[in-house]
This record gives sequence, C-alpha cells and structure tokens, in this order.
Amino acid sequence: MRQVWIPRTGAPDVLEVREAPDPTPGPGEVLVAVEAAGVNFADVLARQGLYPDAPDLPAVVGYEVAGTVARLGDGVKGLEEGDPVVALTRFGGYSSHVVAPAAAVFQRPVGMSAEDGAAIPVNYLTAYQMMVVMGSVRHARELGGQRMRVLVHGASGGVGTACGDLGTIYGVELFGTASPSKHGYVRERGYHHAIDYRHRDFVAEVRDLTDGEGVDLVLDPIGGAHWGRSLDALAPAGRLVVYGVSSVAGGGRLALARMALKVPWVRTSPFALMNANHGVLGVNLGHLWTARDRVAGWARSLLAYAEAGKVRPHVDRVFSFDEAAEAHRYLEERKNRGKVLLRP
Repeated sequence: MRQVWIPRTGAPDVLEVREAPDPTPGPGEVLVAVEAAGVNFADVLARQGLYPDAPDLPAVVGYEVAGTVARLGDGVKGLEEGDPVVALTRFGGYSSHVVAPAAAVFQRPVGMSAEDGAAIPVNYLTAYQMMVVMGSVRHARELGGQRMRVLVHGASGGVGTACGDLGTIYGVELFGTASPSKHGYVRERGYHHAIDYRHRDFVAEVRDLTDGEGVDLVLDPIGGAHWGRSLDALAPAGRLVVYGVSSVAGGGRLALARMALKVPWVRTSPFALMNANHGVLGVNLGHLWTARDRVAGWARSLLAYAEAGKVRPHVDRVFSFDEAAEAHRYLEERKNRGKVLLRP
C-alpha cells in the first residue's frame, strides 16, 4: 500500500510517500481500499508538532476515508467485500488501504461518490455534535416559532459548510464569519449573514443584526482571546462551543502557551458562567473513539440526511498522495471552501 508519512515536524514539504505491506483486518475489523481521504486542520497542526493528540513521529495521520470493503475480519456482520463505505480512522487515513473497526465503517448511500463520502465523517460529525447534541439546536416549531441564532466562525471551511447544511435542516438563523471573497459561497451554503471578520468587529455586527440581543450559540475553532470575544456575542442563556485552536498554527511550540495565557479563564469559571447565564462546551471528536456506538448513531443520521439530499458536502480540491504537501499548504493558507481531500 501507499501512505503519506510525517517523518518529522516542519513545513508541508516534509511529507513523504512511502510503500508498506497491506494491513490485515483482525476480528471485528474491516480492510478498506481507499479512494479518497480527508485532510483536516488537525493534520496540519500534527505536522507542525502542535497537536497534542497526534501519534509520535514518524507517523501517518488521517481521520476519515471512503472507498470499498477489500476484506472482512472474523465476526463482521452487515458488510460484504466490494461494498462502498465511509470510515473513521484513529490516524492512518493517509493510506491506500486502512483497517478500521466495523463499528466505524458505514455503507455509503447509493450514488454517493467516494469524494463526497470522505468529506462527511469528521466535518459533519463535529458539526452535528456541536449543534444538535451539545448545542441543543432545535426546530423553530419546538421553540414556539422562534428561530435559534447560531454564529459559526470559519463558515467557509469544511465544518462551516456542514453547519450550513445542519442549520438549514433545523431552520436556524445562521451568522458566519469569513473573508470577503468567500461571502458568496457562505450565503450559497445557507448562511443568512456573512461577516467580514478581517475588517469588521464581528461582535458589533452580530449585535446590530440581532437588535442588541446576540446569538444563542457560537462555534469557535480559533482559541485564546477570541473565545472571550465569542462570549461577548452571546445572548442570555447562550452557549459557546470551542473545538479547536487554529490561532496557534505556524507559531511554533510556544504558540500553545501564548494562546493559553489569553484564554478568558476568569469569565469561564463556574461562578462567572452562572452569573452570566452562559455555558461553555468543548468538542473533540477524536476523544470519542471509545464511544463508537454513540458516534455511529450520529453518523447514520447524517448519512440518512445525505441520502435525502439534505446533507451536501462540497469538495473544494482533490490532491494526489504525491501532492500531499500542496494539500496541506492549501488548507494551512485557508484557501479552501469546503473540503480538501487526498487520492491514493
């Protein structure tokens, strides 16, 4: 099999394509012949040595793939060789063949391409966990006709695109921050308001757009002092969901420490949150590997939405394994609108 390795920390050009023997699935496992693998910002941070959960280098990263079942381990039910599938991987996804637990492998809906399939697991599961499971997003009909208001930072990225689909499904009023060149895309993906975070104060913009009330939910992958500004955008009884620290990218090993010093620790203490009637929630999909049954239920819901045409992943670019450095650079420079993939 072919794999993309991170041999050491560094710039995108450190990535290497290597050959290795095909893996063999054990009991309860599935060998997937990969046609497309997702690239996520966590992979970029892992390459930079800034992702605490990454395996020790040298390593192969990657959380999600789509392809076909190549071989089944003993005891696997409900799948057959040749079935088109999507799968979650605990690293190792940058491979032409991967082994995954059967509980993390799902049938692709009829007619769904491998590219679209690989664009779903990480981004859409993260969005679903933040909005539906922990953010308590509900249909307006369940709230007496009042639409919930949700602010998504990085609305043009993979997670932001997924939030657009889920926001449309649940009928919420969507606010998204993005650079001006991406505002058209953001609106196409279901956002009612596109905010230029580079030249405008997003808190003031949100307050203006909501007659001073603020939003019910903010999804923030940036970290540090930005989390404090997101708290400022909340309405009473609002919730902030944090799910990343993209602000540390490119900052070296001291970046995490500098970012931590800027976190609004006092404002997020239990007493402060109690007095403000706010909540702060954290999401890290990679830490739910032992909660496979729960995550599998979310995945099945999302794939059912996809089969109904309500989940519409957008693949921005597909790079070959030999172009993995370009894929990382493209994502690192935030050029993408939607998902970036690798093809073996």
